[in-house]
Amino acid sequence: MRRTGYCHLRFAALGTALGALMGCDAAARTGLAAVLMEWVPLDSVNAALPAGVRVHAGVNDSIPLRAWYVSIDEPDPVIATRVRVSDDSADRRETVSSFAAEPGACVAVNGGYFSMDRTPAVHGGLLVLEGRVLAPATASVTRDSVSYPATRAALGWVKGGAMEVRWASSRRDSVVAWDAPRLNRPGMPAPGLPWDSARPWAVEQALGAGPALLRDGVVRVTADQEVFFGSSIPAVHPRTAAGRTTDGKLILMVVDGRQPLSRGVNLEELAWLMRSAGAVDALNLDGGGSSALVVNGVLLNRPTGGSVEREVMSALVTTCW
Repeated sequence: MRRTGYCHLRFAALGTALGALMGCDAAARTGLAAVLMEWVPLDSVNAALPAGVRVHAGVNDSIPLRAWYVSIDEPDPVIATRVRVSDDSADRRETVSSFAAEPGACVAVNGGYFSMDRTPAVHGGLLVLEGRVLAPATASVTRDSVSYPATRAALGWVKGGAMEVRWASSRRDSVVAWDAPRLNRPGMPAPGLPWDSARPWAVEQALGAGPALLRDGVVRVTADQEVFFGSSIPAVHPRTAAGRTTDGKLILMVVDGRQPLSRGVNLEELAWLMRSAGAVDALNLDGGGSSALVVNGVLLNRPTGGSVEREVMSALVTTCW
C-alpha cells in the first residue's frame, strides 16, 4: 500500500468518477486539507457479511491515520439501518457494542451529540424514531451572548426508505428541511429561520449532528453556518461520519485519533475521506471518545487509543437478516 502526506493527493472513490488530483497550492487556495487514504477491503471480515455490506480499512503512516468505513447497500431487502436510542433506565447511555448486540445486528456506530454532564442523558439535536420526534432540532445557539438561528445537518430516512442528508429544524411533531443552512458567521447571526421556504421532511427516523461535510459530491463543510465556531468541534479529533453515495448506499466511517498511530482529523480532512469512500452527501456525527465501529460483535477501532468504549445515547445500527 502506498502512503503519502499532503502533496499531489489522489483519491480512489470505489470505482466511481470521483477521483481527483489536487496539489498543495490548490489545497491552500481552497483552505482544504486533503488526505490520501488507499482503502483496502477487509476480506476476513467481509466473508461473514452479506454481499451488500463491505468493510474497508485505510492507513496513512505519514500523518499518521487509521480509519475504517462500511458501505451498506440500503436497497437490499435483507439489510436495514435504523437509529437506536439507549433504553438504559438509569442514564440512557450504553456502549456501541451493547447497541450491536441486538438480534441481527451486523454493523453499529455511535450516533449524535448528547449531554455527558446530565443524568439521564439528553440528546443534543434532532432525534426521530418511527416518525415521532423524540428530541427537537437545535433551534438556536448562543456564542458570546449573541444568539444565532441554527439549521444543523441531519441524516434521515424518508417514507419509502430513501436516505437523505439535509439541514433541518422541527416544530413539535413536524420536521422541516432546507437545501442550505443559514448563513451565520462569527459575530454576524443570520436572520431568523425562513419557515416559508422550508419543506416538510417526512422522515421515519432521523439523527441530527453536524456539520455537513459534502453536498452533491463537493466538499462543503458548513461549520460556521451551523454555528460550530467557538466550540472544539472543528479541531482535530477521532471522528465518526455518515453519508450516501449516488446509488443510495450508506457510508459509515470511523477515524481513530489521539494516539501515536492515528492523530485524528479535522472536518475538512474528514470530508475528503468521506469523498474518497464514495459519499456525495455526508455529515459529521459525534466523535472524540464516542467514536466506535462494531462489526459482527467485534470492535474494529481503538477508541481514544484503548479498548474501553464510551457509553453513548444514540447509534446507527444495521441489521443483516
